[in-house]
Amino acid sequence: MKTSDRLYDLLPVIHRQRDAEQGYPLRALLRVIAEQVNVVEDDIGRLYDNWFIETCEDWVVPYIGDLIGYRPVNEAGLAGDPRDPQGRALNRVLVPRRELANTIRYRRRRGTLALLEQLANDVADWPARVVEFYSLLGWTQHVNHARLQRGRTVDLRKGDTLERLGGPFDECAHTADVRRINSARSQGRHNIPNVGLFVWRLKSQSITGAPADCLEKSDRSRFTFNILGHDTPLYTLPEPEIEPTHIASELNVPAAIRRRAFERRPPGPDGHLHGRASSDYYGAEKSVAIWIQEHPDTGEPVLVPAERIVPANLKDWHYRTKDRELIAVDPVLGRIAFHPRRLAKGARVLVRYHQGFSADMGGGEYPRTLSEPAGCRIYRVGKKYSVHPNRDQAEFHTIAEALGKWSADKNAATTAEEKEALRAAVIEIIDSGAYTETPDLELEAGESLQLRASIGARPTLRLLDHNAETPDPFYISGKRGSRVTLDGLLIAGRGVQVEGPNDAATRQADGDLCDLTIRHCTLVPGWALDCDCEPHRSTEPSLMLIDTSARVKIEHSILGPIHVTANEVKSDPLTLTLTDSIWDAMGDECFALSGADERFAHAALTIARCTVLGGVRTHEIVLAENCLFTGSVRVVRRQRGCVRFCHVPPGHCTRTPRRYECQPDLAVQAMEKKLLARATPASPLTQADLDAAIAAERERVKPRFNSTRYGTPTYCQLAERCAEELRRGADDESEMGAFHDLYQPQREANLRARLDEYTPAGAEAGIIFAT
Repeated sequence: MKTSDRLYDLLPVIHRQRDAEQGYPLRALLRVIAEQVNVVEDDIGRLYDNWFIETCEDWVVPYIGDLIGYRPVNEAGLAGDPRDPQGRALNRVLVPRRELANTIRYRRRRGTLALLEQLANDVADWPARVVEFYSLLGWTQHVNHARLQRGRTVDLRKGDTLERLGGPFDECAHTADVRRINSARSQGRHNIPNVGLFVWRLKSQSITGAPADCLEKSDRSRFTFNILGHDTPLYTLPEPEIEPTHIASELNVPAAIRRRAFERRPPGPDGHLHGRASSDYYGAEKSVAIWIQEHPDTGEPVLVPAERIVPANLKDWHYRTKDRELIAVDPVLGRIAFHPRRLAKGARVLVRYHQGFSADMGGGEYPRTLSEPAGCRIYRVGKKYSVHPNRDQAEFHTIAEALGKWSADKNAATTAEEKEALRAAVIEIIDSGAYTETPDLELEAGESLQLRASIGARPTLRLLDHNAETPDPFYISGKRGSRVTLDGLLIAGRGVQVEGPNDAATRQADGDLCDLTIRHCTLVPGWALDCDCEPHRSTEPSLMLIDTSARVKIEHSILGPIHVTANEVKSDPLTLTLTDSIWDAMGDECFALSGADERFAHAALTIARCTVLGGVRTHEIVLAENCLFTGSVRVVRRQRGCVRFCHVPPGHCTRTPRRYECQPDLAVQAMEKKLLARATPASPLTQADLDAAIAAERERVKPRFNSTRYGTPTYCQLAERCAEELRRGADDESEMGAFHDLYQPQREANLRARLDEYTPAGAEAGIIFAT
């Protein structure tokens, strides 16, 4: 360990004794020298680490690439500024470290199929499966030289084969397709030179030890895996491929689990085949698992054996198991059906499953950065009976208990040091349980509170309607200099309400909440969901800001509308900042940001890299960049602010500050210029033709998503048919919207270039998006 006295300690004892007699002047000198020695040694250590691709700094990676002849792909775009976090993230995609580390190995394996899969993982960080389409061509084989591994004609008795027809795991024979696999117009598949690389862009995100949702209104023996009660397709936890020559199977990619894949058929004691859950998918450490706690007060949750899980189609809940011990599971819909007399009164059902989503956003068990004030007190909360790996760390079983303990500690503090240390606290939820509470956070002056999930947990805060005559939101308020942070939570049932002092005298005396930060959280749009992901309360806000001057910062989150109620004459606009988030008003005609009665919100909005499903009515937009707005945007103050590299719907309802490089403005200008250049005196351009062309161009550049309903795996993912102006319309040529930082256009361009470099001779490889 490097200390400031490391050189001084090397001196003989006699010199140190004499130095002590004179007031330690020699020690002071050697401390200054040791500080510089440490700096030089650290620099030498960094220089040594920079010799190797595994340990070098990010800025060194392109230089190592030059040594081995690596060339970046020009179509992927220009490099970012290494001094900026966004630029460093872009550079890591443009010059992938893993690709450089394996470049020489790639060159030795050039022309092999398994190499193309590894390229997709190393270059684009996408799991993939490669398919030679010539092997699926239907042809007449010689009877003496049968190739049984080739595509076969369709057998209508094999349901599993039919279910995989047309996908990456297809086994059936097809007629020839003369289109090229890389055609810009229409992609072909089944031809002799075509090699398809199926890639999965959705991630498989785990939920461990969460309670299943009981559908009590219909039948208390019916459950859904998702705590919100909607249908959720279950995804595979990918298993690593051991052999470098192995071609990926369904277990190696984050694909949705099929019913037939989830089922295995071992012979039963009566000699007949009985469908049960496959051990490849079901188990405590696998993709899916179910625990039952028979006695809620004394018993421990017990894992249900795979032999008792029956894969079934529960679309209409018609299927019932005849055996009381058997449990029906539908992995396609994420549903569970018990025998009506299987569960005792009060029994709990806990589940582990994986769901698909595009990015690490909205809270989850994915890794994220945690930070707290120095010296703060941490109170850990967890369920009494849990199957989560962190369950032994819990000190309290409810959030209310932790808040009460913090309050008691503050009252018991006697010294100034203790009181100062207790001004900041962290309530950390260590599991993925559901907490049916309605906490009210009221902070004193200068206090700071974090309510967060620990790493590897995704807890749910369920705000129920306890009082029929009054609303039951999650109240937050504070006095001068107080701060609140919500991190990693799923909040459902009601919204979050931040209230400031309702009179000027109180505001002047006590002040108001200083900051509210919401990170990696989901404030469920519509408060709750139906089974088909339709919101229950599409007009209700997720966040209500009432007479508060708090600075609100939201990042990497999913939330519904925000309502701002403030005195527009006596107060300055509220500061609202959103980054890397999905802001869902549940309709293009609805408002994601507005005031009371859909008036203008008295807020100064700064928004970057967000997808806004709905309109915005605000006092001012300070800056909007790399965003997708699907509804009208109107501001009161247009003289200040800027909207750059965004999609803003045109029309008389849109009124924004000055716009720079925005769509569909750029596309319309380019189209008008082209039409005017083609016009001649013989065939002039009429105003009617120009208006029709403008309308068509605006419709072409309109954002198109695979899904606009929260709860679906492809929520807010740009569709393949979406215009290129939006898919590469950001300032760094990435896509606009909440998934900007995935840099998918750069990943795709890099991968296409490497496929051309390493594809077998005579073959043509193309990318096919499986998700």
